[in-house]
Amino acid sequence: MTPPQPRVAVIGAGPSGLYAAASLLGSGLDSGISVDVIDRLPAPYGLVRYGVAPDHVKMKSVIRVLRKPFDLAEVSFLGNVRVGREPGVPFDELREHYHAVVYATGSTVDRTLGVPGEQLAGSLGSGEFVSWYCGHPDFVRLDPPLDHPGVAVVGAGNVALDVARVLAKSHEEMSSTDIPDPVLEALTHSRVRDAHVLIRRGPQHVRFTPAELRQIGELANADVIVHDDGLFAAGAIDIEQIDERRQRQNLEMLSAWAAKGTAGTGKPRRIHLRFLRSPVRLHGENGRVSSVVVERNEIVDGRVVGGGEQESLDVGLVVRAIGYAAEPIPGLPFDEATGTVPNEGGRVVRDGEPVPGVYVAGWIKRGPTGVIGTNKGDAAETVAALLADLPTLPEPKQPDRDMLLATLAGHGVQPVDWSDWLRLDAEEIRLGEVRGGAERVKVAELKEMLAVCRPAG
Repeated sequence: MTPPQPRVAVIGAGPSGLYAAASLLGSGLDSGISVDVIDRLPAPYGLVRYGVAPDHVKMKSVIRVLRKPFDLAEVSFLGNVRVGREPGVPFDELREHYHAVVYATGSTVDRTLGVPGEQLAGSLGSGEFVSWYCGHPDFVRLDPPLDHPGVAVVGAGNVALDVARVLAKSHEEMSSTDIPDPVLEALTHSRVRDAHVLIRRGPQHVRFTPAELRQIGELANADVIVHDDGLFAAGAIDIEQIDERRQRQNLEMLSAWAAKGTAGTGKPRRIHLRFLRSPVRLHGENGRVSSVVVERNEIVDGRVVGGGEQESLDVGLVVRAIGYAAEPIPGLPFDEATGTVPNEGGRVVRDGEPVPGVYVAGWIKRGPTGVIGTNKGDAAETVAALLADLPTLPEPKQPDRDMLLATLAGHGVQPVDWSDWLRLDAEEIRLGEVRGGAERVKVAELKEMLAVCRPAG
């Protein structure tokens, strides 16, 4: 007699969730395995769709890998389904339909600077700002103020460069991306001319990848101005002594730009890289950011210490790109210090004991670290733990799919399936053809997304 097919729900259709789904399918179980990927949005791919910069087309190509289980009809997609929060289905009720549940919901909360004035309008986290220009439905009304010539971006990683680059690009450069029409319109009419990237350590400590750094030097519309306070010229940084290849490549580029001085070549916009600088307070007028006070830092015994010298930058927008934290998941334990769900190899742990049938993968498991590909090994570890536990997990009370759909309907939830998403996918490709030169143009409004997924009649 064929054993019953195990049922697993993966909550989150981003890279970590989809790698987990693919790993489950490759488990080799004789009975096979039934996998539902559940996401609160009608569109899959999570961070790849809503976190990768619009002009990073090559990076988005990982979607071809992530979508394979859906194309082969080996995994079911249930979009537009919120779990654990209203309106949506409670976690306990969802559990009744599955042997196991894998949470892969990521880290979506922007970390704060903790400085006075941070609450002013015009002070944003990079998660909000990036989600806006990537067309996330939650942020279509963000309306960031782009009516001032100056912007400050705080951070020393790729996200900070993404924000500065998008603000500095021309209309022609951005129109060939998948950026939504309202965002393209806002950026086209932006008055931003100077994007100041504030980096708390020196040039030798940045976390940029060389490819990302190189991109800002290739912009048609913007010069790169390096404010290194003469560190390169004074010989304080000896590039020849740097062993790490990535770090050396970064320093070679930064040194070449620094040697050109701060005058620029006359392009209409400028990206200023300001090293050893930290914001210490934001000033405002009429409740809105009007300037940021920046302190020059010193490195003492490897630690960043404020040196007391301060200056004010005239800006109307401050975007902090200093990392992310996760939101607690209702019903699961949560470690506020790490921003993760306590786990051992992906098994959720409460009071030192595994919670049967509940697992985590991705940033909610390990914190916001690594690149997209890091999630593959991370998901495989979680799935290995799940498969090892499977023989001891209790049978679900309501294993039939019709029962699941009835539960969702009881909470007013009408899921979007894969064929529904493909309609939206086709519409976005059509919009790209209408714009001309773009592979697609994202539909960002949730109501419009659902209308395309489920056309009337």
